[in-house]
Amino acid sequence: MRRLIALACACALLAAHAFDAVTPGRALAFPRDRGAHPGHRIEWWYVTGHLDTPRGAMGFQVTFFRVRNAAAEGQPGRFAPRQVIFAHAALADVAARRFHHDQRVARALEPVVEAREGETAVRIDDWSLVREARGYRARIPADGFVLDLELEPTQDVLLEGDRGFSRKGPAATQASYYYSEPHLAVRGTVRTAGAAIEAHGVAWLDHEWSSELLAPGAVGWDWLGANMDDGAALMAFRIRASDGRVLWSAATWRPRTGPATSFAPADVEFVPVRRWRSPASGTEYPVSMDVRVGERRFHLEPWLDDQELDARASVGTLYWEGAVGIEGGDGSRGRGYLELTGYAGALGL
Repeated sequence: MRRLIALACACALLAAHAFDAVTPGRALAFPRDRGAHPGHRIEWWYVTGHLDTPRGAMGFQVTFFRVRNAAAEGQPGRFAPRQVIFAHAALADVAARRFHHDQRVARALEPVVEAREGETAVRIDDWSLVREARGYRARIPADGFVLDLELEPTQDVLLEGDRGFSRKGPAATQASYYYSEPHLAVRGTVRTAGAAIEAHGVAWLDHEWSSELLAPGAVGWDWLGANMDDGAALMAFRIRASDGRVLWSAATWRPRTGPATSFAPADVEFVPVRRWRSPASGTEYPVSMDVRVGERRFHLEPWLDDQELDARASVGTLYWEGAVGIEGGDGSRGRGYLELTGYAGALGL
């Protein structure tokens, strides 16, 4: 009897810690799904953009992560780290050939540290990304730079994958809910070396949430989000194994006018063109790429080679996240961000 009681208690505990599933057919709804989904294991709001300033071109990244820490869910009190919030920010100053980055991590403790449900409102102390009347506001007083940017939507939400259900591996359970907001109009200020600089430009926002880890054998991914100058939008990624095999890939292409097209793994290809070795970590990254999506081909060149982020003090990894210029095989041009993970070692959660 005692064994049965113990087994029942263990099953109840596991059930209490079960993460919400990602299943096909769930319709994303707004503004609800702009907010947090605390029943899922991991979630992120990810903004990348390109700025024109009197000091020249700059690229920026602002990312907030929410992680459900099931191990703490049995702990009493509001200070238990049941939800943990991470944030990364970076600024690529092309004219100065400088790359700045910073990071934060804290347990959720409303209203100081939170990922709010129902609408985008994520913050760690004085770092925040909040949905306002006309769009989003990012305020990031980081170490060595400050971002204060307004981001206004100019296009409809782009649902990735199958109406927002995005496969990430061979198994159907290896998936996320995923939407993007391309071509956000950006204006605001950047501060470096004590000087405030007026800036305007274009940005891309991703919001993604999931409860699954990467497929067995996966070490990381390559991801691209691109705002084309003619108003088209491109998202593409591949999941890599330790031996270089591609375990999964997908892409979405949306012209300025007309519906989006999703592409299956056979239609997506990343080909390294040039590699750069980080003098700080010794990690080698394929910072220049050729990308094929269906019949379309694109060449990517980084604005700066050195855009490596050392996030070992927060999420425990090194990765490359950089502003890139894009040239299509048809002569089209654009600006995007390329993310390269798993090159310094397999990603963990």
